[in-house]
Amino acid sequence: MKGRKDRDYRRFEGLTFEDFKRLAVDPSLSRHEKIGFPNDYREGYEEAIFEDIVLKIGSLSQSGKTLMDLGCGCSGLAFMIIKQCQKTGNTLLMVDSDEMLSMLPDKPFIKKYPCRFPDCPELLDEYFGRVDGILVYSVLQHVFLDGNIFDFIDRACELLADGGELLLGDIPNISKRKRFFSSDAGIKFHREFMGTDETPRVDHLVNEPGKIDDGVVFGIMQRYRAFGFDTYLLPQNPQLPFANRREDVLISKP
Repeated sequence: MKGRKDRDYRRFEGLTFEDFKRLAVDPSLSRHEKIGFPNDYREGYEEAIFEDIVLKIGSLSQSGKTLMDLGCGCSGLAFMIIKQCQKTGNTLLMVDSDEMLSMLPDKPFIKKYPCRFPDCPELLDEYFGRVDGILVYSVLQHVFLDGNIFDFIDRACELLADGGELLLGDIPNISKRKRFFSSDAGIKFHREFMGTDETPRVDHLVNEPGKIDDGVVFGIMQRYRAFGFDTYLLPQNPQLPFANRREDVLISKP
């Protein structure tokens, strides 16, 4: 029997840009649910998520920079990014659907771009080579399912200034997940978290259509190194809710 948390999470699998627009205007949903997470998966974790992001995007702690939250959503994490940029005196570009952006405050240092990236020529033209830090958090898996992942990353990289950083954060890697749930620690975690005595089913030889795996992650790193960027595979803070089965890729422009 599947645990309740497993059932809750499956409600939010396979979401597309249009699905998120629908979730954003559903008054029955919490802000966590509007961005595709059951409350149990984000409640109480966003401060640790924010701190992990700040450690990885250096310009978030600097002043006079231009930052972008790409696929920002409307949860507490977006408000933390806004507060940080207000404190440091940075310009913040927020990109998402109009439905999501309408739930965020309007402030002089914020510029909102309601679009499905990279279908936003005004943004791409104005900020080509000018953005110091770009955050793409818990977004890449939806692009992978619903769009062209390399076109998305290509255009984001074009926005980076010299020394700029692009953090592809919270990437659900099915290969990493399988490795974890094949371990004793993973089996114990699964049983406790799901409230079950079942052992998770893992098959390393089965293709998982629509899922990001090691091949995709390392393909991203190799592709952008070939284009002159530095790329790094980074672990998440162990306090984060998905640290044992997700990871981050940092792309840096020298």
